Amino acid sequence: MKSSVESLSATRVKLTVEVPFDELKPEFDNAFKNLAQQVSLPGFRKGKVPAKILEARLGRPAILNEVLNDMLPSRYGEAVQEHDLKVLGQPDIDIAELEDGDHVTFTAEVDVRPEIDVPDFADISVEIDAVEADEEAVDHELDHLRARFGTLKPVDRPVADGDFISVDMSATIDGEPVEDAATEGLSYEVGSGSLVEGLDEAVTGLSEGESKEFTSKLLTGEHADEDALVTVTVKSVKERELPELDDDFAQLASEFDTVDELRESVKGQVEEQLKGRQATDIRDKVLAAALEKTEVPLPESVVQEQVDGQMQQLLSQFGGDEKVFDQMLAAQDLTREKFEEDAREAAEDSVRTQLFLDSLADIEKPEVSQQELTDHILFTAQRYGMDPNQFVMQLQQSGQIANLFADVRRGKALALNICKVTVTDSNGGQVDPKEFFGDETGEDSAEETGAETSPTAAE
Repeated sequence: MKSSVESLSATRVKLTVEVPFDELKPEFDNAFKNLAQQVSLPGFRKGKVPAKILEARLGRPAILNEVLNDMLPSRYGEAVQEHDLKVLGQPDIDIAELEDGDHVTFTAEVDVRPEIDVPDFADISVEIDAVEADEEAVDHELDHLRARFGTLKPVDRPVADGDFISVDMSATIDGEPVEDAATEGLSYEVGSGSLVEGLDEAVTGLSEGESKEFTSKLLTGEHADEDALVTVTVKSVKERELPELDDDFAQLASEFDTVDELRESVKGQVEEQLKGRQATDIRDKVLAAALEKTEVPLPESVVQEQVDGQMQQLLSQFGGDEKVFDQMLAAQDLTREKFEEDAREAAEDSVRTQLFLDSLADIEKPEVSQQELTDHILFTAQRYGMDPNQFVMQLQQSGQIANLFADVRRGKALALNICKVTVTDSNGGQVDPKEFFGDETGEDSAEETGAETSPTAAE
């Protein structure tokens, strides 16, 4: 077999492969064997029809077609391996020349990963927000904890933000009642914004038994996204009474004996949360700075595949009904053109990031252990709220384990280079990125860098 490669662009190549017929004996043998199982001829047992009789019966073109279908994938794979091509997506294959008994030549055009000049991360500097677990942040977390142990008590006053109310609601469109929009005794936390738009403003200031009308769009049912005249009646008003922040509460809500110990623990939790945000901020800013210094040619077919995949996924959520999908877009003041434009921009950013990180990983060549892959699979399953065993089964069925392996590899490569970056905080202090991303030996897998840096098949 002879093969050559021609560069069509920075992201696409054309392979030309010539295969002599004397190398196709295994494929011919396999073709005759398969066809013999499909053909029944008088005087011959199934699968025992001689090759010459099969060819006479089915015709030479049928034999050649079977041979080519068997030959193309393996010879294409050999040519890709021979030229060390990092292919992206499926090839467009054409038979260029077929000289029966002599040779067959085919061409394959395919997108490939472009050559990318990765910048020196030691030249990158970023600034992040300083970690400040102030008293206000600690008090905010303590209030959340107290709210979990709070009790609701009735109040004899107008509705205020944060109250818990029971309401009756009904709606009309052009004077006609909307049956599926009527409800009684609905519990609602004022200010949460979890029901129809305008409800918070309408009920604020009302007392028990009072009603008010307002216009809002219905969210569900036959009249979804249509304007309706909504009537709300307040049936009861309650406020949340928080327990005193004292030693008794500390013992009730935690393993600590005193409120001072509880406060110190909460302060540490707040600091850890802020450090987590710092790690994310460092990763995002370093990656953005590196990409800004790098030219990454984008393979059109890969970008389009992501755009199409996103569209299909969204349409499936609406049962494939494009009319309903367009109504959803209209409710958000979006046109189909604007949506597709945004989807393409997001796909381009995603592909650009993935190609860059793949090139970075090829330079660093980080090793990925089985434990690191397992940890990442469990982490990803948790993100999607899936049972890990079910998630692994889906990955195996779709052949996507390799994609998560690549995610971990990209994350480790990025973590290694983030450790070379100069990081300062908004107070002018130096921040050591190794505190978050391990050291340059790559001992830490830096899980947080792998899960968000590139699209995965699971997503």
